[in-house]
Order: sequence, then C-alpha cells, then structure tokens
Amino acid sequence: MFKIALKSLLNRRLTVALSILTVALSVLLLVGVERLRTEARNSFANTVSGTDLIVGARTGSVQLLLYSVFRVGNATNNIAWESYQKLAADPRVAWTIPVSLGDSHHGFAVLGTTTDYFRHLRFGDRLDSQSLAFRHGRAFAKNHDAVLGSNVAQMRGYRLGERITLAHGSGDGALTEHADQPFTIVGILAPTGTPVDDTVHVSLDGLTAIHEGWESGSASLLSSSGVLAADENRAVPPPTSITAFYVGLRSPTAIFSFQRAVNQFKGEALMAIMPGVALSELWQLMSIAEQALLVVSGFVMVIGLLGMLTALLTGLNERRREMAILRSVGARAWQIFLLVMGETLLLVTLGIALGIALLYSLIIAFKPILREYYSFNLGVNSPTSTEWLLLAATLLAGVLIAAIPAWRAYRMSLSDGLSQHQ
Repeated sequence: MFKIALKSLLNRRLTVALSILTVALSVLLLVGVERLRTEARNSFANTVSGTDLIVGARTGSVQLLLYSVFRVGNATNNIAWESYQKLAADPRVAWTIPVSLGDSHHGFAVLGTTTDYFRHLRFGDRLDSQSLAFRHGRAFAKNHDAVLGSNVAQMRGYRLGERITLAHGSGDGALTEHADQPFTIVGILAPTGTPVDDTVHVSLDGLTAIHEGWESGSASLLSSSGVLAADENRAVPPPTSITAFYVGLRSPTAIFSFQRAVNQFKGEALMAIMPGVALSELWQLMSIAEQALLVVSGFVMVIGLLGMLTALLTGLNERRREMAILRSVGARAWQIFLLVMGETLLLVTLGIALGIALLYSLIIAFKPILREYYSFNLGVNSPTSTEWLLLAATLLAGVLIAAIPAWRAYRMSLSDGLSQHQ
C-alpha cells in the first residue's frame, strides 16, 4: 500500500514540489522575521556592554540613547565641560568616556573623544564582552590623527597615512568642510557589528581645533585665512562642551545613587540613563510594529497552507481510482484516512525543513554583507524557543489542514465501497 502511495506522490511530483515550496517560503518568512527581530534586539543590546550610565542634557531617555550611542538624531543641548569634570571626579566613578558629535565625513558620523574610548568601551554579550581592537595602526596621539571604523575604511578604501577632511554638520547634507585642517589616518578598528564601524574617531582636542573661528556656525575670516591651520599640533584649550559621556562605576550598587546625583545636578539640567532600561523603552515603542510584522507573516503561513489544501482537495477526485485500487488490495477506509493524513503531514514537514534550510543558507550568504555594510550581526545560531514554538504551531496547523483531505478521502472510499457492493 505504501509503495502505491509513494508512486502516487512521484506521479504528482510537480504539485508535490510546489506544495512543499509554498510551505517552505512561508516558514522562511515567518521564522526569518522572528530571527531578524531577535538579532536586531541583541545587536542593539550588545552595542554598549559594560557601560553603567550614559549622561547627557535633559531630554527623553530613548532620544539620549539614540544620538549618543547609535548616532541617530541630534542632541537637544550639550554638557558644559566643567559639569563633566565635576561629575567625572565623583569617587563612585571608575571611568568616563566623553563623546562629542555633530560633524561628519561623507555621511559617516565623526566622534570626538579621548583615548579612554579605546580602553574602556566594550561591546558584545554582557557575559562575553569584548574591547575594541585595532586591525591596523594605533589610537590617535596628535590633534589631527583619526581612527576609522572598519566600514568607513572599507567603503571609502582608506589606508593608513591618508588624509581626510571633516565636514561641518552631520549627514550627507553637510557641505562646509574644514578643508584647512585635514586629519591623518593613524588607525583602523576591527569590525564590531556596532555603530563604531561607521564612525570616524578623532580627539576632543582635534575637534576643538577645527572649530576655532567657527563660533558663529560658519568659518570666520581668521579660520578661512589658514592662520589656525599653520600649526596642527598647537596647544588648544579644552572644549567648552561635549554631547554626552559614558560612565563606568566602581560598584554596581552605586548606579541609582549616582543617577540621582546627575538628575539633581545643580549646575545645569542633566540626566543619566541606564542603557538597558532605555532599550526596553525603545522596544516597547517598537513592539506594535514588530507584532504587526509577525501577524502578517502568520497570515502568509496560513495562506500557504490553504494553498496546499486546495491542491490536495483538487487532486482527490483524480486519485479516486488510486483509492479504489488500495481498497481492492485490502486497505480499509480508516487506513486511507491515515495514508492521506500522513502524506499531507509529510509535505508540511518537508516544507518546514526546506524553509529552515533556506533560512540558514541566506543567513550564511548575507552575514558578511550585513556585518560589513550595515553593522548588523546575524548569528548562525540554533532556533530559539520562540522559533521552535512557531515551527510547532506550523506543524499543528498542518495536522488540522491534513485532517480535511483525509476525512474527504475516508468518505469517498466508503462511498465507493458501498457503490461496488450494490
């Protein structure tokens, strides 16, 4: 009986292949959306590992997180350098990383900081975090040294020793360049899969130096005359302000007390956020869009299964002779039921397996591209518990779908049997 069923499947190989492909593509979309959602969350969470607090001018916590860590948006205000120094001198603070944003280079963000950035900033899972590593060169030592993220170097084809010019303002729309004070590339960082890869890093002194004479927002006569660029290593005063700073505390128990001290700082209106809490708020904002995308994927899966059901029901009439042969060799009606149901479940199972295989093939194929060009780490990990649940739900839906043609085949085999007896 099974040999006849197998030959029947081979005889309908085009319909069977299309049914399996339909289920496979539906599974690919359903599980793929869940995988992208999970990896996007992990990628965001891994960007600032080991940083206890981020301090900036008072604004929304999500906005502070986005512009200070992910270079998205702009700061509403800056922090006075004196305020930063006072808070950095707090005995509860182990280290700080000041960051100053606002300039760009061919659309890539320029970040002014100190060498503590390369010493203390970590990324990756909190239990397995990594520090920044240099693929080539070293950290900046002079005012006009620059360290590039891996994507900047690769996409622009830069090498050590080349000179680059920064533009005043952020984004591709920044038109005014600090052409009189170019920077020399002295280091290129290894890929991290974080916004660090898309950033040009310079020293705070270098950033201050190129903005001398730009207090009005545009180049003054003093700046445009080239006098300030004559000595690139001249001593420059400390910056008047920075965009934000990252904080590492000596003890995790001091997080709330230091956060309260920042929020109640009397010098100016500041706020301190915990990156994990701010990310949770961000995911809450995004949850509606995520759920909508998952629902759409679920509907695609249902449509795929209904398409397979239609093909099976359409083919049942054509298989009436096949069932009559099975009955003639001794198969009972309930065995016909189990045979059709098993056949449908086999198609669904093969579709799920093919969908998972396609998903991992695409991940392996596009993983380097996503990491190099979009700083997005897509892991080749085993399915998560949620993905297993989605696959189980698909299989359960397949069982329900399989029962319909199986029941119809059962009724047809009974009817045909009675007709033969009459």
